[in-house]
Amino acid sequence: MRIISAPKQIPMLIQPTIPSRNKKPGFALFNLGFRPFFVGAAAFAMLSITVWMANYLLYIPLPVEGVTPMQWHAHEMIYGYGLAVIAGFLLTAVRNWTGIDTLQGKWLLALFTVWLGARLLLLCGTTYLPAAAVADLLFGLLLAVAVMRPILLSRQWKQIAVVSKLLLLVAGNALFYLGAFGLLHEGAFLSVYGGLYLIISLILVLGRRVIPFFIERGVSEKVSLRQSRSLDISILLFFLLFFINELFIGEAVLTTLSAGLLFLSNGIRLINWHTPGIWKVSLLWGLYVSSWLINLGFLLLAIQYWLDVPATLTIHLFTICGIGLMTLSMMSRVALGHTGRNISEPSPLVAYAMLALLLSAVFRVCLPLIDMGHYPWWLTLSYVCWLLAFALFLLVYTPMLLKPRPDGQPG
Repeated sequence: MRIISAPKQIPMLIQPTIPSRNKKPGFALFNLGFRPFFVGAAAFAMLSITVWMANYLLYIPLPVEGVTPMQWHAHEMIYGYGLAVIAGFLLTAVRNWTGIDTLQGKWLLALFTVWLGARLLLLCGTTYLPAAAVADLLFGLLLAVAVMRPILLSRQWKQIAVVSKLLLLVAGNALFYLGAFGLLHEGAFLSVYGGLYLIISLILVLGRRVIPFFIERGVSEKVSLRQSRSLDISILLFFLLFFINELFIGEAVLTTLSAGLLFLSNGIRLINWHTPGIWKVSLLWGLYVSSWLINLGFLLLAIQYWLDVPATLTIHLFTICGIGLMTLSMMSRVALGHTGRNISEPSPLVAYAMLALLLSAVFRVCLPLIDMGHYPWWLTLSYVCWLLAFALFLLVYTPMLLKPRPDGQPG
């Protein structure tokens, strides 16, 4: 295994800036992609889960046909919340990678409006499914074009791997509607699980790029984290085997093998990324802990054949503290840096938001393993913690995202 040093230059780097005394007044929500989509994603994370809990626990009707209410819930969290975070992240990162502006102003407003329209329609279940399908798939296609254009113009072919996952997510979203319209029997299943695992793979790929880089520059001690190209390639191949098996084969032995290998290989990589200084910085330990929780999800999948762990608990470990904590941590860091503020000085409330998400996972995943007799209570407490986490994020970051950068820089 060949050991190489972590990359020293990543275009997505967010350097702390010194605020200017000449603050510009104005409304800046549509200055750059991360602004509207991070606010929208956080607000929708609260609204969508509230609609779902009202249906699941209070039996308030949710008009859904062609798919199950659970599939509707999963779809909205993956392709509603998850894809919104990805949109905000990529529209911002691609601008840094290529040096070419991504959508701003009225064009960014138009893209966000299409996303918002699809979400509002789907909050009514499948009542307005044709219109929702058009808006949702149009959003995915427009986002893909907006991300691909600067990459193709700058000929940054190394970014194609990230774009390919975005295109697969758009295709996965289309499968959901094919299933809902009765045109593809397994459409909703392939869409929900395919979308979940595609987002996990995107986290693994982008995490390899940015997490060690952020750690090296975010801790007080001087550190150079170890990286291994052969380990990265192994994780990619193991995940490909895992993905194909989970969606198309469903062989228990292959699940145990691929998930177990992913746990071991990714665990080694995460050990290589550890340094004590991360525990002093909330924006770093949030990224690191969420990476480990995703890895624990692979471990649960590997051993569920023997321990009979309910699949829904493993899925919620992936989603609440894997995707949820990772995206909350990344949004917190990106929003702080790209609004011209010091990334070393986040609000203390950010750490409480991350702890709330960890508690949400404890109530949703851990306690049901111990005592299913109080399952409705565990779900309710998990829901409250989820709401608290994103409410704190919005409390801290909405004023920043609505206003121009204090240093007067664009973005």
